[in-house]
Amino acid sequence: MSIKVMLADDHALMREGIKHLLEFDGTIEVIAEANDGVECLEILKNVKPDILLLDINMPILNGLNVLDELKQKNDDIKVLMLTVHSEVEYLIHAVDIGADGYILKDSGSAELKQAIDIILGGDSYIQPSLLPVLNSRLINRDTDKDKLQSLTRREIEILKQIAGGMFNKEIAINLNISERTVKNHISNIFKKIDVSDRTQAAVFAIRNNIVRLY
Repeated sequence: MSIKVMLADDHALMREGIKHLLEFDGTIEVIAEANDGVECLEILKNVKPDILLLDINMPILNGLNVLDELKQKNDDIKVLMLTVHSEVEYLIHAVDIGADGYILKDSGSAELKQAIDIILGGDSYIQPSLLPVLNSRLINRDTDKDKLQSLTRREIEILKQIAGGMFNKEIAINLNISERTVKNHISNIFKKIDVSDRTQAAVFAIRNNIVRLY
């Protein structure tokens, strides 16, 4: 009996290529395709694949949103994220939400099929080249917890706005405080989370789910 796969990717040529690779030896059948996240969820109401290959960058509703919705519904479908994103923040978010696997689109067909087999066998699969940075980031989370707990509610509020790309003047207007007060808060934030600039602060915020990439 063949493995039933659904593809969700907004690039038709990408779907066509992946479908051809998967179905080449007859062990896998692509039973459904979706062009965006909303269409993916609609199709899944009527189709039950063994595994969903899910792209992150899709219009209307992206792959991380789709994954989140499926997990909130306690849908037992296996989900393999198939993406161009090698940045660890995307990987961390996918793992946190509950992705069964994460593999890059530049992988070979043998590795993709191996990932599918491993996931359907009950294990998770992360592309080996991504594991060192994932493990390093997970270890650093324990250190980040202490830093997070040291921040006040107001400092977290300001950190969110820094990560959103806002300048001190905009933050001051939004929070109805003076620019001098904003500067003092930012100085304290930088010391507490051990960063030296706004970009590093934004990365810290993303890494610790203070703000989200999706």
